[in-house]
Amino acid sequence: PSPPHLSAASMSVVEHVREMASAGLHSNVRLLSGLLLTMSGNNPELFSPSQKYQLLVYHADSLFHDKEYRNAVSKYTMALQQKKALSKTSKVRPSTGNAASTPQSQCLPSEIEVKYKMAECYTMLKQDKDAIAILDGIPSRQRTPKINMMLANLYKKAGQERSSVTSYKEVLRQCPLALDAILGLLSLSVKGAEVASMTINIIQSIPNLDWLSVWIKAYAFVHTGDNTRAINTICSLEKKSLLRDNVDLLGSLADLYFRAGDNKNSILKFEQAQMLDPYLIKGMDVYGYLLAREGRLEDVENLGCRLFNISDQHAEPWVVSGCHSFYSKRYSRALYLGAKAIQLNSNSVQALLLKGAALRNMGRVQEAIIHFREAIRLAPCRLDCYEGLIECYLASNSIREAMVMANNVYKTLGANAQTLTLLATVCLEDPVTQEKAKTLLDKALTQRPDYIKAVVKKAELLSREQKYEDGIALLRNALANQSDCVLHRILGDFLVAVNEYQEAMDQYSIALSLDPNDQKSLEGMQKMEKEESPTDATQEEDVDDMEGSGEEGDLEGSDSEAAQWADQEQWFGMQ
Repeated sequence: PSPPHLSAASMSVVEHVREMASAGLHSNVRLLSGLLLTMSGNNPELFSPSQKYQLLVYHADSLFHDKEYRNAVSKYTMALQQKKALSKTSKVRPSTGNAASTPQSQCLPSEIEVKYKMAECYTMLKQDKDAIAILDGIPSRQRTPKINMMLANLYKKAGQERSSVTSYKEVLRQCPLALDAILGLLSLSVKGAEVASMTINIIQSIPNLDWLSVWIKAYAFVHTGDNTRAINTICSLEKKSLLRDNVDLLGSLADLYFRAGDNKNSILKFEQAQMLDPYLIKGMDVYGYLLAREGRLEDVENLGCRLFNISDQHAEPWVVSGCHSFYSKRYSRALYLGAKAIQLNSNSVQALLLKGAALRNMGRVQEAIIHFREAIRLAPCRLDCYEGLIECYLASNSIREAMVMANNVYKTLGANAQTLTLLATVCLEDPVTQEKAKTLLDKALTQRPDYIKAVVKKAELLSREQKYEDGIALLRNALANQSDCVLHRILGDFLVAVNEYQEAMDQYSIALSLDPNDQKSLEGMQKMEKEESPTDATQEEDVDDMEGSGEEGDLEGSDSEAAQWADQEQWFGMQ
């Protein structure tokens, strides 16, 4: 039997265009509608206003589909002007005697949908203000859930928090299981209990949704920076047989372990998530960074290649590749890759941190500071954003600013091993606060005896006081349950100081087996070998860096390789 729609003969040409549009034949629609619009321009009587409106919308849709956003916006704008003219004429002449006009008007493309498409174009063109303006113009009664969701995200990005909260709540009122809207509210510090109350009816009315209130609680902890409770809550969800092996939960766990400074567990969880979903992109930038920090550069390179095969339109592959460059000391290349990642996703915290660190190591500290501040704005609960900024302050000898910032972090994120160590790091820079640094580090190590950054800083202090035996005991203790390149290297340095050359050599070897690129371990070894031939003066750059692992050393601005990249872009992206 023939299809229920009009027979081809009796269909108008505009209806043919509509049929093809709904059938998804975009390239065909583009060609035909383009020709018909030219005909209409040459003979304005050819098509009715409603037909012109339809042609413009279908033409614009096909441009949108071809990613020609600027062109699409101009055609959508013309379509809306045509629609205005249409409503005016239909008011003046309610019946035009054309009986076919009634079914026509029923299947006219929705004006609200056109405005939504325009807003999408504007966001693709990074014109967020225009996107907000066009959606704002839609009366709130007529806003569909996707319009509210888009508005909420745009408001949030623009820092209009109150409007953002209102729009997210509107999404939840319309669709109570919109989980991303729930995350949006929690990220804007709406209390977990208030958010849960908006979904309570649905949880009670649908079976097998009892986990949702725990899920909300977990992410409320994530967004208040309470990593320990967030980890425990997500683990309790993960243990539930129905949610076991969920990639999103595993990714969140990996990220939380990372934030809590537990890199070993973080890497384990990322590996687990990756095994379950070989196409996983989210969070892989953090995973790549962790691997690079551990000196596993070959793994980082493989991960980068794999991610590029999955998608080069996401920030993550660029960041992973940038981490490989950064830890290979190719800073201007890392800078270029970081900028490229930010261009693809201006909310990528990891990309901002990569680019900031590259700028800092190239001696462009003021530019680096801007990037770390932006990272802090996007992720106020992530300690590594503050660490980056504080390193910049210390690099430019602004100890007072560093102290203010470290104290703020300590107050806002609470006294844990990480914030205590960060504050101690700044105190170590000032001769007046050495004792305070000591107290803070001891507190941190009481809380977490295996926290590597605290151990490194405590060792630095003991080294200054020449208490090598104490340092050796501290490091052996820390290495009892974990193996870490930096700790083995520092132990080597301490053993040299007490003339235990053979064992020092062993420690340097272990350090280099963990990270073959560790410059300072190589220097330590070479220095010992040169002890026999003291004629060669040893050149040693002694850079006190926060990680204690040498990767922030050498502030060489002359990274010859592709220095031209560095100036291609300004600040965040390459816009």
